[in-house]
Amino acid sequence: MFGECHAHLAMDGINYKQAMMRHVKSPDVRHIRTCFEAYQAKGVTFVRDGGDAYGVSHCASHIASEYGIDYRTPIFAIHEQGNYGSIVGRPFTSMREYAALVDEADALGADFIKIMTTGIMDFNEYGRITHHNLPAPTIREMVHIAHEKGFAVMSHTNGKRAVLDAIEAGVDSVEHGNYIDDECIAALAESRTCYVPTATVARNLIGCGQFPDEVLKRIVDTSYENIAKAIDAGCLVALGSDAGAVGVPHGQGILDEYACFAAAMPNRERLEEALTQGEAFIRTTFSRAL
Repeated sequence: MFGECHAHLAMDGINYKQAMMRHVKSPDVRHIRTCFEAYQAKGVTFVRDGGDAYGVSHCASHIASEYGIDYRTPIFAIHEQGNYGSIVGRPFTSMREYAALVDEADALGADFIKIMTTGIMDFNEYGRITHHNLPAPTIREMVHIAHEKGFAVMSHTNGKRAVLDAIEAGVDSVEHGNYIDDECIAALAESRTCYVPTATVARNLIGCGQFPDEVLKRIVDTSYENIAKAIDAGCLVALGSDAGAVGVPHGQGILDEYACFAAAMPNRERLEEALTQGEAFIRTTFSRAL
Protein backbone atom coordinates (compact mmCIF):
# COMPACT_ATOMS: atom_id res chain seq x y z
CA MET A 1 0.00 0.00 0.00
CA PHE A 2 1.35 3.43 -0.96
CA GLY A 3 1.62 6.15 1.64
CA GLU A 4 -0.33 9.41 1.92
CA CYS A 5 2.09 12.14 0.84
CA HIS A 6 -0.18 15.14 1.44
CA ALA A 7 -2.67 15.24 4.30
CA HIS A 8 -3.98 17.65 6.92
CA LEU A 9 -4.88 15.85 10.13
CA ALA A 10 -6.34 19.07 11.53
CA MET A 11 -9.20 18.83 8.99
CA ASP A 12 -11.98 16.26 8.78
CA GLY A 13 -12.95 16.08 5.09
CA ILE A 14 -16.35 17.62 5.81
CA ASN A 15 -16.16 21.25 6.90
CA TYR A 16 -12.72 22.77 7.43
CA LYS A 17 -13.97 25.77 9.42
CA GLN A 18 -15.84 23.60 11.92
CA ALA A 19 -12.92 21.18 12.01
CA MET A 20 -10.49 23.94 12.88
CA MET A 21 -12.75 25.26 15.63
CA ARG A 22 -12.32 22.03 17.59
CA HIS A 23 -8.59 22.73 17.84
CA VAL A 24 -8.65 26.42 18.82
CA LYS A 25 -8.05 25.88 22.54
CA SER A 26 -5.87 22.80 22.09
CA PRO A 27 -5.49 19.98 19.56
CA ASP A 28 -8.38 17.53 19.65
CA VAL A 29 -6.56 14.29 20.43
CA ARG A 30 -9.67 12.19 19.84
CA HIS A 31 -9.89 13.55 16.29
CA ILE A 32 -6.19 12.83 15.69
CA ARG A 33 -6.61 9.25 16.87
CA THR A 34 -9.67 8.81 14.66
CA CYS A 35 -7.60 9.89 11.66
CA PHE A 36 -4.79 7.48 12.48
CA GLU A 37 -7.29 4.68 12.97
CA ALA A 38 -8.65 5.41 9.48
CA TYR A 39 -5.15 5.13 7.99
CA GLN A 40 -4.42 2.01 9.97
CA ALA A 41 -7.65 0.41 8.69
CA LYS A 42 -6.58 1.06 5.09
CA GLY A 43 -3.08 -0.29 5.63
CA VAL A 44 -1.41 3.10 5.23
CA THR A 45 1.84 3.29 7.20
CA PHE A 46 3.30 6.56 5.89
CA VAL A 47 1.65 10.00 6.18
CA ARG A 48 3.20 13.36 5.26
CA ASP A 49 1.19 16.25 6.70
CA GLY A 50 0.92 19.75 5.26
CA GLY A 51 0.80 21.46 8.64
CA ASP A 52 -1.74 23.61 10.48
CA ALA A 53 -2.03 26.72 12.59
CA TYR A 54 -3.13 25.08 15.86
CA GLY A 55 -0.43 22.55 16.73
CA VAL A 56 -2.46 19.55 15.59
CA SER A 57 0.26 17.99 13.45
CA HIS A 58 2.80 18.70 16.20
CA CYS A 59 0.62 16.76 18.62
CA ALA A 60 0.03 14.03 16.03
CA SER A 61 3.78 13.52 15.62
CA HIS A 62 3.92 12.21 19.19
CA ILE A 63 1.02 9.79 18.68
CA ALA A 64 1.60 8.32 15.21
CA SER A 65 3.99 5.58 16.30
CA GLU A 66 1.25 4.03 18.44
CA TYR A 67 -0.50 3.21 15.16
CA GLY A 68 2.58 2.00 13.33
CA ILE A 69 2.61 5.11 11.15
CA ASP A 70 5.71 6.91 9.93
CA TYR A 71 4.44 10.48 10.18
CA ARG A 72 6.22 13.55 8.79
CA THR A 73 5.20 17.15 9.44
CA PRO A 74 6.38 20.73 8.88
CA ILE A 75 4.46 21.59 12.09
CA PHE A 76 3.03 24.65 10.32
CA ALA A 77 3.18 26.02 6.78
CA ILE A 78 4.72 29.45 6.21
CA HIS A 79 2.94 32.08 4.12
CA GLU A 80 3.32 35.75 3.30
CA GLN A 81 1.17 38.00 5.49
CA GLY A 82 -2.07 38.76 3.64
CA ASN A 83 -1.59 35.97 1.12
CA TYR A 84 -3.17 32.52 1.16
CA GLY A 85 -2.14 30.16 3.96
CA SER A 86 -3.55 31.25 7.32
CA ILE A 87 -5.64 28.07 7.49
CA VAL A 88 -2.51 25.92 7.62
CA GLY A 89 0.20 28.03 9.16
CA ARG A 90 2.02 31.14 10.20
CA PRO A 91 2.70 34.45 8.38
CA PHE A 92 5.84 36.46 7.71
CA THR A 93 6.36 40.03 6.51
CA SER A 94 10.13 39.94 5.96
CA MET A 95 12.90 37.42 5.34
CA ARG A 96 14.03 37.95 8.91
CA GLU A 97 10.60 36.85 10.15
CA TYR A 98 10.58 33.93 7.71
CA ALA A 99 13.97 32.75 8.96
CA ALA A 100 12.71 33.00 12.54
CA LEU A 101 9.74 30.79 11.65
CA VAL A 102 12.08 28.22 10.10
CA ASP A 103 14.05 28.25 13.36
CA GLU A 104 10.84 27.85 15.35
CA ALA A 105 9.73 24.90 13.23
CA ASP A 106 13.18 23.41 13.75
CA ALA A 107 12.92 23.81 17.51
CA LEU A 108 9.50 22.12 17.51
CA GLY A 109 10.84 19.11 15.64
CA ALA A 110 9.69 19.78 12.07
CA ASP A 111 10.71 17.16 9.51
CA PHE A 112 10.70 19.69 6.65
CA ILE A 113 9.56 23.20 5.77
CA LYS A 114 6.35 23.95 3.88
CA ILE A 115 5.94 27.23 2.01
CA MET A 116 2.89 28.74 0.32
CA THR A 117 3.77 30.52 -2.93
CA THR A 118 0.28 30.97 -4.44
CA GLY A 119 -3.38 30.76 -3.61
CA ILE A 120 -5.71 27.89 -4.49
CA MET A 121 -7.88 27.06 -7.48
CA ASP A 122 -11.15 28.90 -7.91
CA PHE A 123 -13.49 25.96 -8.51
CA ASN A 124 -16.03 28.33 -10.04
CA GLU A 125 -13.71 29.50 -12.84
CA TYR A 126 -11.34 27.26 -14.78
CA GLY A 127 -7.77 28.54 -14.82
CA ARG A 128 -8.14 31.08 -12.03
CA ILE A 129 -5.88 30.97 -8.97
CA THR A 130 -6.81 33.00 -5.91
CA HIS A 131 -4.43 35.56 -4.36
CA HIS A 132 -1.10 36.54 -5.90
CA ASN A 133 2.12 34.66 -6.61
CA LEU A 134 5.19 35.29 -4.51
CA PRO A 135 8.00 36.86 -6.55
CA ALA A 136 10.63 34.44 -7.83
CA PRO A 137 13.48 36.09 -5.82
CA THR A 138 11.44 35.70 -2.62
CA ILE A 139 10.87 32.00 -3.29
CA ARG A 140 14.55 31.46 -4.02
CA GLU A 141 15.53 33.08 -0.73
CA MET A 142 12.93 31.08 1.22
CA VAL A 143 14.18 27.81 -0.26
CA HIS A 144 17.80 28.80 0.32
CA ILE A 145 17.19 29.56 4.00
CA ALA A 146 15.39 26.25 4.56
CA HIS A 147 18.02 24.24 2.69
CA GLU A 148 20.80 25.92 4.63
CA LYS A 149 19.14 24.66 7.81
CA GLY A 150 19.09 21.13 6.38
CA PHE A 151 15.38 21.00 5.53
CA ALA A 152 13.62 19.82 2.39
CA VAL A 153 10.94 22.21 1.10
CA MET A 154 7.33 21.31 0.31
CA SER A 155 5.78 24.04 -1.85
CA HIS A 156 2.04 24.72 -2.18
CA THR A 157 2.01 26.10 -5.71
CA ASN A 158 -0.50 26.47 -8.55
CA GLY A 159 -0.24 27.91 -12.04
CA LYS A 160 2.38 27.58 -14.79
CA ARG A 161 4.59 30.56 -13.96
CA ALA A 162 4.51 29.90 -10.23
CA VAL A 163 5.40 26.23 -10.68
CA LEU A 164 8.32 27.13 -12.92
CA ASP A 165 9.52 29.65 -10.32
CA ALA A 166 9.27 27.02 -7.57
CA ILE A 167 11.20 24.43 -9.59
CA GLU A 168 13.88 26.95 -10.49
CA ALA A 169 14.15 27.89 -6.80
CA GLY A 170 14.90 24.26 -5.99
CA VAL A 171 11.83 23.20 -4.00
CA ASP A 172 11.81 19.48 -3.25
CA SER A 173 8.13 18.97 -4.00
CA VAL A 174 5.38 20.91 -5.75
CA GLU A 175 1.99 20.29 -4.17
CA HIS A 176 -1.15 20.59 -6.29
CA GLY A 177 0.60 22.15 -9.30
CA ASN A 178 -2.66 22.82 -11.11
CA TYR A 179 -2.62 24.23 -14.65
CA ILE A 180 0.94 23.22 -15.45
CA ASP A 181 1.87 22.72 -19.11
CA ASP A 182 4.50 20.92 -21.19
CA GLU A 183 7.16 23.47 -20.25
CA CYS A 184 6.55 22.78 -16.56
CA ILE A 185 6.65 19.03 -17.11
CA ALA A 186 9.96 19.33 -18.97
CA ALA A 187 11.34 21.41 -16.10
CA LEU A 188 10.12 18.82 -13.57
CA ALA A 189 11.74 16.02 -15.55
CA GLU A 190 15.08 17.83 -15.52
CA SER A 191 14.86 18.61 -11.79
CA ARG A 192 14.80 16.72 -8.51
CA THR A 193 11.40 18.21 -7.65
CA CYS A 194 8.57 15.75 -6.97
CA TYR A 195 5.09 16.50 -8.37
CA VAL A 196 2.21 15.74 -5.94
CA PRO A 197 -0.95 16.74 -7.87
CA THR A 198 -3.75 16.00 -5.33
CA ALA A 199 -6.19 15.31 -8.18
CA THR A 200 -8.75 13.79 -5.81
CA VAL A 201 -9.95 17.13 -4.46
CA ALA A 202 -11.67 18.29 -7.65
CA ARG A 203 -12.80 14.77 -8.58
CA ASN A 204 -14.56 14.23 -5.26
CA LEU A 205 -16.36 17.58 -5.48
CA ILE A 206 -18.13 16.60 -8.71
CA GLY A 207 -21.84 16.27 -8.05
CA CYS A 208 -21.77 18.00 -4.64
CA GLY A 209 -23.64 21.01 -6.02
CA GLN A 210 -21.23 23.50 -4.49
CA PHE A 211 -19.35 24.25 -7.72
CA PRO A 212 -20.15 23.93 -11.45
CA ASP A 213 -19.56 20.33 -12.48
CA GLU A 214 -18.38 21.39 -15.93
CA VAL A 215 -15.54 23.36 -14.32
CA LEU A 216 -14.64 20.52 -11.96
CA LYS A 217 -14.63 17.95 -14.77
CA ARG A 218 -12.39 20.16 -16.87
CA ILE A 219 -9.97 20.55 -13.95
CA VAL A 220 -9.93 16.76 -13.45
CA ASP A 221 -9.36 16.08 -17.14
CA THR A 222 -6.43 18.52 -17.15
CA SER A 223 -4.98 16.89 -14.02
CA TYR A 224 -5.17 13.44 -15.60
CA GLU A 225 -3.48 14.68 -18.77
CA ASN A 226 -0.65 16.22 -16.75
CA ILE A 227 -0.22 13.12 -14.57
CA ALA A 228 0.13 10.94 -17.68
CA LYS A 229 2.57 13.36 -19.29
CA ALA A 230 4.63 13.62 -16.10
CA ILE A 231 4.95 9.84 -15.77
CA ASP A 232 5.80 9.49 -19.48
CA ALA A 233 8.45 12.20 -19.11
CA GLY A 234 10.07 10.43 -16.17
CA CYS A 235 9.18 13.06 -13.57
CA LEU A 236 9.16 12.19 -9.89
CA VAL A 237 5.49 11.83 -8.90
CA ALA A 238 3.85 10.79 -5.63
CA LEU A 239 0.39 10.13 -4.24
CA GLY A 240 -1.06 12.82 -2.01
CA SER A 241 -4.81 13.35 -1.78
CA ASP A 242 -4.96 16.48 0.40
CA ALA A 243 -6.80 14.28 2.88
CA GLY A 244 -8.88 16.34 5.26
CA ALA A 245 -9.96 18.76 2.52
CA VAL A 246 -13.69 18.85 1.84
CA GLY A 247 -14.75 15.57 0.26
CA VAL A 248 -11.44 13.81 0.93
CA PRO A 249 -11.63 11.52 3.99
CA HIS A 250 -8.51 10.42 5.83
CA GLY A 251 -7.55 6.90 4.83
CA GLN A 252 -9.88 6.66 1.85
CA GLY A 253 -8.36 9.75 0.25
CA ILE A 254 -5.16 8.00 -0.80
CA LEU A 255 -7.15 5.17 -2.40
CA ASP A 256 -9.08 7.80 -4.35
CA GLU A 257 -5.84 9.45 -5.43
CA TYR A 258 -4.46 6.14 -6.65
CA ALA A 259 -7.67 5.70 -8.67
CA CYS A 260 -7.03 9.10 -10.27
CA PHE A 261 -3.50 8.08 -11.23
CA ALA A 262 -4.74 4.73 -12.55
CA ALA A 263 -7.32 6.51 -14.71
CA ALA A 264 -4.59 8.79 -16.05
CA MET A 265 -2.03 6.01 -16.58
CA PRO A 266 -3.67 2.63 -17.44
CA ASN A 267 -0.27 0.94 -17.80
CA ARG A 268 -0.21 -0.51 -14.29
CA GLU A 269 3.42 -1.59 -14.34
CA ARG A 270 4.61 1.84 -15.40
CA LEU A 271 2.34 3.50 -12.84
CA GLU A 272 3.55 1.34 -9.96
CA GLU A 273 7.18 1.91 -10.91
CA ALA A 274 6.72 5.69 -11.02
CA LEU A 275 4.84 5.85 -7.72
CA THR A 276 7.33 3.59 -5.96
CA GLN A 277 10.20 5.81 -7.07
CA GLY A 278 8.36 9.01 -6.12
CA GLU A 279 7.38 7.81 -2.67
CA ALA A 280 10.92 6.58 -2.00
CA PHE A 281 12.11 10.10 -2.80
CA ILE A 282 9.55 11.66 -0.47
CA ARG A 283 10.37 9.29 2.39
CA THR A 284 14.11 9.83 2.01
CA THR A 285 14.11 13.58 1.37
CA PHE A 286 11.43 14.81 3.77
CA SER A 287 13.04 13.62 6.95
CA ARG A 288 14.13 15.38 10.10
CA ALA A 289 17.15 17.63 9.64
CA LEU A 290 20.19 16.22 11.42
